[in-house]
Amino acid sequence: MLTSLLAIAVLHWAVLVIPGFNFVLVGQLAASGSRVAAFSAVAGMTAATLGWATLAITGVGVVFTSHAVFREAVQVAGGLYLLYLAFRLWRSDRQGTVTEASVLSAPAAFRAGFMTSVLNPKIALFYGSIFATVLPQDPGLPLMALSVLLVFANSAVWHSSIALLFSRHAIQTAYLRNYQALNRVSGVVVGAYGARLISSAASEFRSRVA
Repeated sequence: MLTSLLAIAVLHWAVLVIPGFNFVLVGQLAASGSRVAAFSAVAGMTAATLGWATLAITGVGVVFTSHAVFREAVQVAGGLYLLYLAFRLWRSDRQGTVTEASVLSAPAAFRAGFMTSVLNPKIALFYGSIFATVLPQDPGLPLMALSVLLVFANSAVWHSSIALLFSRHAIQTAYLRNYQALNRVSGVVVGAYGARLISSAASEFRSRVA
């Protein structure tokens, strides 16, 4: 059991530490001075992680593999949501006040963290591939539960660490001094992630019907 859990932890951390959209969202919210919003986004992300990991270990990855259209539709929805967030980040530059630069309230930040994670079916495929590769053929309920709790804890620790790091006074001061430019950069990065999700789904669809 310990060997399987250690392998899952190593594989998961290898992916977690690669900066992605979640890193950008949590870092931007924390640096803008909204630590509550940053941790709300973390709560949303980890809630979605718990859901996807639970579904993955019960075999939802097989459903996504067998029904590619469903997976692609969810992926496009996630991409469109990211583009919406990118628009809000870009548009916030015109508000003219530092207070509004944080863009999202705590409830909105939770929804953003949750929706962007829950609308990314590749997360389920990733967890499904880890569990299928590492776990024994008949892992048993205790090992399955511990595996899900492990990836949930990893996600919570990593994203909470980002929130704490970027909420440091020095980083907040630098952010607030340059918030217009940094909001634009965040908007571009978030939009790029959204466009990539949509482009990837479109490419998969074209390759299937060709």
